[in-house]
Amino acid sequence: MDTEQREKYSRQILFAGIGEQGQENILRASAVLVGCGALGTAVANLLVRAGIGRLRILDRDFVELSNLQRQTLFDESDARDSLPKAVAAERHLKGINSGVQVESIVADLTAKNAAELLSGFPLILDGTDNFETRLLLNDAAISLGVPWIYAAVVGSYGVTMTIRPGETACLACLLESSEESAVLGGEATCDTAGVLQSAAGVIASIEAAEAMKLLEGKPEALSGRLVAFDVWKGKFQSLRVARNPACRACVRREFTYLSGATQPHITLCGRDSVQIHERSRNLDLSVLGRRLAASAAEIHGNDFLLRFRVAPYELTVFADGRAIVKGTKDPAVARSLYARYIGA
Repeated sequence: MDTEQREKYSRQILFAGIGEQGQENILRASAVLVGCGALGTAVANLLVRAGIGRLRILDRDFVELSNLQRQTLFDESDARDSLPKAVAAERHLKGINSGVQVESIVADLTAKNAAELLSGFPLILDGTDNFETRLLLNDAAISLGVPWIYAAVVGSYGVTMTIRPGETACLACLLESSEESAVLGGEATCDTAGVLQSAAGVIASIEAAEAMKLLEGKPEALSGRLVAFDVWKGKFQSLRVARNPACRACVRREFTYLSGATQPHITLCGRDSVQIHERSRNLDLSVLGRRLAASAAEIHGNDFLLRFRVAPYELTVFADGRAIVKGTKDPAVARSLYARYIGA
């Protein structure tokens, strides 16, 4: 550790739980963050400021004005330019700490690419917004034999739990337990209950603290429990989750989500939108924009995506063929629009 690093992380080094050796370990550590929304931006900000050596950020979405209330790495210019969240996060984080290697990937995590995108990292962080992707993360982490930290927020309520394959309960164990309805917020989603930025901040802080314990090599400091907090009601819960002796994931090693046997999640939380899972089409966005000029309105693009309106819908197309159709929650309508304007 050089003189500048000692100064930059001086207050962190003074903390007895970290010290100089712990900081050295953090500087050499790496993690992959899946999802860069309310939770993901807060976690990324905390870990980059803490000096993590390398952080890969994977996100499928782009910045919109409604994100700025709770997604703390973005600003109005990011929304105005419709920047992919991973790209915008990378740009801001490099300005916060140039000593950290930040890598952005604009993609949707799927059963086909999970091993490629998550391999090589000793820790996986959850910044996602749906349980289908979280269960895919759970399968992938157990398959790879690496820990991951589950986190979720809806309304004023959030939960987080550190999962260590072979040592703790996994997410599949939790979802099959009798405590599910009590700790996961029932049927509420961000579509129906919204999200408070303070709730995301609390859960992200706990997630980042747990991450630092693992990254600096002190797993004995982990809470070992599922932690839940409601910032509006001031209610805190800490529950020990037992491993399910018949768990299909961490016991039987049946990776249903990683095998691709399940239907991918296509609606987007908090958005009247459907995601179309087309990939590897290698679209030329400039050519597509010219072709659409006669049939679509308000066509805008950048190096990463093309947005256009076909009233009452708005379509955002990525270069790999993936698209987000706003204005409907009906997959059939979304696929019809995709086929008509982009191609079957």
